[in-house]
Amino acid sequence: MSIYTKITASLPFIEVDLNLTSKQMSMFIKGLKYVIPCQRRFSRKPIEQMVNEQYQNISTIVKNCLKDHYIPTTDIRAKQAFQELKCLLSELYLKPIPRKLTIRAKREYKIVRSIQQFLHCRTDIVIRRTDKSKVFYIGKAIDFERKAEEYMLKTEAYQEITNGRSPLSDILCAVQTLLEYLVRKQALTPKQRNQISPKLNQLELGHYHGLPKPHKPNTPLRPIIACINGPTTLISKFLNALIAPVFLTVVRETTFINDIDVIRKLEKYILDGLFQSTTKFIVIDVFNWPFSLVIEGAILALLRFLEENSYQGKIGSLQIDSIMKLARLVIDNNCFVYNNTYYKQSRGGAMGSAFTQVLANIYMYYWEQDLIKYTTDHKGIYGRYIDDIFMATNQTAMEIQQQLKKMMNKDINIKITYEINTSLNFLDITITNENGQLKTSIYHKPTTEPCILPFTSDHPRHIHRNIPYAALMRAARLCSNVNDYNSEQIRIDMSLLLNNYPPKFIKRQFQRFFTSNDAMPVWEKLDEALYRRLHQRLLEQPTRREKLLKNMLKDPIRSPTVLQTKVWDKNIMFPRYQYDGSTSKTFKTKFYKWWFTNYALNGSPVEQVEIRLVPNIDRTLEKFFIHKKPKRELLTRMEKTKQPWN
Repeated sequence: MSIYTKITASLPFIEVDLNLTSKQMSMFIKGLKYVIPCQRRFSRKPIEQMVNEQYQNISTIVKNCLKDHYIPTTDIRAKQAFQELKCLLSELYLKPIPRKLTIRAKREYKIVRSIQQFLHCRTDIVIRRTDKSKVFYIGKAIDFERKAEEYMLKTEAYQEITNGRSPLSDILCAVQTLLEYLVRKQALTPKQRNQISPKLNQLELGHYHGLPKPHKPNTPLRPIIACINGPTTLISKFLNALIAPVFLTVVRETTFINDIDVIRKLEKYILDGLFQSTTKFIVIDVFNWPFSLVIEGAILALLRFLEENSYQGKIGSLQIDSIMKLARLVIDNNCFVYNNTYYKQSRGGAMGSAFTQVLANIYMYYWEQDLIKYTTDHKGIYGRYIDDIFMATNQTAMEIQQQLKKMMNKDINIKITYEINTSLNFLDITITNENGQLKTSIYHKPTTEPCILPFTSDHPRHIHRNIPYAALMRAARLCSNVNDYNSEQIRIDMSLLLNNYPPKFIKRQFQRFFTSNDAMPVWEKLDEALYRRLHQRLLEQPTRREKLLKNMLKDPIRSPTVLQTKVWDKNIMFPRYQYDGSTSKTFKTKFYKWWFTNYALNGSPVEQVEIRLVPNIDRTLEKFFIHKKPKRELLTRMEKTKQPWN
């Protein structure tokens, strides 16, 4: 395998004869998230229409901000100011594109169009993103259908709706009936009801598609039910937001939220004097989870969990009975379209439903208690990340195996495989016990192709700036010694270069990382002592997700965040604009100048308003090439409803 294969961008998996040109293959290598430049310039829309759309989006947000501060939006000053804003946008769109960029944009657009035409003609192939590595996969359509049907027959998790009737209207009726009932019982406010009610103008059933796992024998598929606009989707998200914080509060000590969490636990184990030369690591994988979840067992586990972790039988203002009714509604109505046929999921958790993960976690919580007790009694480490478990203990391998055999017989629905060793891979880290010394480094999974956004992708430049910084931050947190860190830094450098990042740009971002963390000697001289301090300091810093969790976990039982009214901060404005590298690089500067000239003057009510411009990027290659939804008529068909749910 070449260094290009190991380090560079997202090499596609191709299991069918395509005869792609080198240019077409190069486009696939750029990856799912690549954005070709100047897409608006190749649009059939007139420039005037594009300007008007941009103007309407931005001016509406700005005017709402002005109204919040009691500033007129229809007086002479406003008319002049907003006319200037429209002229500003018009000038940007009419500005000539640099010749070099024009040539590249035309070339890339032509290649994308040729691939689209090729895929349109080849109905015998299917293109998807892979399960974990998030790169393109191209295979035979007939193989995808066969594998999906084999999975359905093997698991018996899906029942065909044999009468051909679309269940959409029945599910919608059930949702509306239950929500109205909960409002009448004052379990939900009308506002909360509206927030979790399906949006009728976007309503559709979910659809099945498989994500290929090309690094496993015969490329099996991970079944996904995509239901972004499904009738129970908002309720599923609501239940997840309501229950997940409670669950995390209960299990925080035995749950890993990321690989950094694992290293923190190990380093505390050392400080407690428990890490020895005899310390062994155990990695346990729960097979086919949550697809093997038994629904009735999961419902009972959820009820038990809520009864044990509620206040006066409530989570916030919601009675346990109301939560269970919502949960049952979501679980009983996992319906979808596949191959022009309607199906209902009868067992297992639906991948794609937000509520599935917390439900599966609660079921696992009761299963793992014996293992947690065993580990605690023997002064070890236990932690789970979804369906991956990590343990550290000073017990003998035979003693560990005896306990794991008991766990294998505890629940026929939970099947596990395990590995015991002094050096193991878990999540994205390699953990090694070298004669009583802990060593951690980054584990590059063979199932995860490295994928760095190419520098030429038409994304806002701050995204490209953050990629080297975030990669160095991750390496410094996960690598326990400076030599492993240095190897990772070289890998990052090479990967950036191979993705067309200019050497000067890379150097600036590397320098920014080391300067901001007061660690230049690590970069210049590989100073081991300073690196160790850097590693410890960054390891202790909370990640962005941990900061969010901290707010969510303040009082999730009595005062869950999802039931609180969000207070809109009128001193922050979020204008959204369509990003285009050929014009938008100067838009931010011009917009700020327009704002401060016309409104944010000294003493103005909006002087202290913070502006956070939000760019919308153009279509990615994934959106150009991957089309997996069935016909819209199948997804949106509304039959005459049956008896309402009660």
